[in-house]
Amino acid sequence: MRIAVDAMGGDYAPDVVVEGAVLATQEYDINVLLVGQKEVIEEKLSKYSPNRDKIEIISASQVIAMAESPTEAIRKKKDSSLAVAARLLKNNEADAMVSAGNTAAALAISRSILGKLKGLARPAIATIVPNAVDVTILLDVGANAGNCGPEHLLEFAVMGEVYARNVLGKSAPRVGLLSVGEEQSKGSAITLEAFPLLKNAPINFVGNVEGRDIVNGTTDVVVCDGFVGNVIIKVIEGVADTIFQLMRFEVNKSRLAQFGFLLAMPAIRKFKKRVDYSEYGGAPLLGLNGACIIGHGKSNAKAIKNAIRVASEFFSHNVNAHIEQNLENIKLKQETLNNDIV
Repeated sequence: MRIAVDAMGGDYAPDVVVEGAVLATQEYDINVLLVGQKEVIEEKLSKYSPNRDKIEIISASQVIAMAESPTEAIRKKKDSSLAVAARLLKNNEADAMVSAGNTAAALAISRSILGKLKGLARPAIATIVPNAVDVTILLDVGANAGNCGPEHLLEFAVMGEVYARNVLGKSAPRVGLLSVGEEQSKGSAITLEAFPLLKNAPINFVGNVEGRDIVNGTTDVVVCDGFVGNVIIKVIEGVADTIFQLMRFEVNKSRLAQFGFLLAMPAIRKFKKRVDYSEYGGAPLLGLNGACIIGHGKSNAKAIKNAIRVASEFFSHNVNAHIEQNLENIKLKQETLNNDIV
């Protein structure tokens, strides 16, 4: 399996990206194509003793900055590490791609080069949120920041269900529509229209869910528009950071608290691991004609390693084929209902 990795993408690239790629080749049966400025990557790679049969450097002369305009990046940087990685995937020279760089640029460039899946209107970014029992998939979290219609929420539900079932191994993923109340009559105009679409889809739809259901373990997939989803993710990240800051502040107040902290350290380590984004690697960009994983801009080497793992799982479980099949099933079902009405 060949994973193209944007070596120049991310706040700490290329150092942590190269390190993460080396870790991935050591731990998994994966070949990595490091895409970027060859001399820079070679210099970073020389610090390690990787199996060079499993790592190849693909030259790309340009770098897209984290705050750069996606439109400008597409127009002016045809030889960026992001664009070259996407073309490797497009030309079947790679089986999946990973980038922790500019998310908006990654979305725009990969969509431009790879295109969308057949029958799909909009791709979506899905992210894994730890909950009280296991994990919840939340989508969209940023690919569609506005103007989402009910049919788009239906697509998000189908894609999230496929990913939960095929990659995370959930036999009948519970899919919820994020709203302000559990009753079908509650919600915005869009969620009210989306409810019957999800109810009639070939998924295990459990109805409207509220914000707390994302983290309490009652729902496996939660669907919302990209604006709301992105806000939720940022709030969760902020709450997790604040909890640890408050813990450190309180522990430092007394020696008794410090002693108790030491006794609780094994449980605290397990909790920290559960909420650590680097454990989950990256967010799959669902709906593209290829396996594309978006990493956090602040990704460390462990996060890059796990993002590469996620990319390999996406490809090996043939996620896109399952999404296309489910979308086709929904289309056929709708045509049958329309014919019955006529």
